Amino acid sequence: MHQRNDSDAETDEPDGDDPLPREVTDRVERLTRLAREAVDDAEAAAYREDRAAILEEYDYSARIRDDEEADVLVLHPGEWMEDGTVQIDRVEDLDRGVEIPLSGTGDADDWNDVESRNRALAEAVDEEHEQPHGETAHALADFAGNHYAKPIVDLTAGELAEFREEYLPRNAWPTDEQLATLEESIRLTFAAADESVPGERTD
Repeated sequence: MHQRNDSDAETDEPDGDDPLPREVTDRVERLTRLAREAVDDAEAAAYREDRAAILEEYDYSARIRDDEEADVLVLHPGEWMEDGTVQIDRVEDLDRGVEIPLSGTGDADDWNDVESRNRALAEAVDEEHEQPHGETAHALADFAGNHYAKPIVDLTAGELAEFREEYLPRNAWPTDEQLATLEESIRLTFAAADESVPGERTD
């Protein structure tokens, strides 16, 4: 079973012998930790659904294995599974599976720092501007932290498009006013950090 190498750089493609892109395993781990820490069952279920959707693109599934020393997130190719159980006779290459220990903090300290920075930026928008700009800024903070573990200002144009087109309508239950002012809200959020929106012309 492949053990993820945490010294590897993040990439959209598998690195060397890694069966899944590092960015994918990082996102899946974050969503797993968020689901385990959630106090609301619906919130935990939403994180697990997001995790399943990400893995489905690569025909993988996830389960938690309880070891004596640590809980381990195990990612399996779909062809190994039947009714949620690994079929041993289908496993030809163990290195196609991925194991991620969950007992340690992992990148929790880094994530907490990102979360604090994003939340402070959203609070600044909330205080300086009328609603619904603050609500959108907080939704953007949720998206940047939970899905990409990065500061809002480091989001790419493509990631912002994902926020506009997929995340906000599906996860934040935006009002009509919030949708109508979405672009302005994003600009105000970046402006609060003295940054321009990626992909937006400034001339």
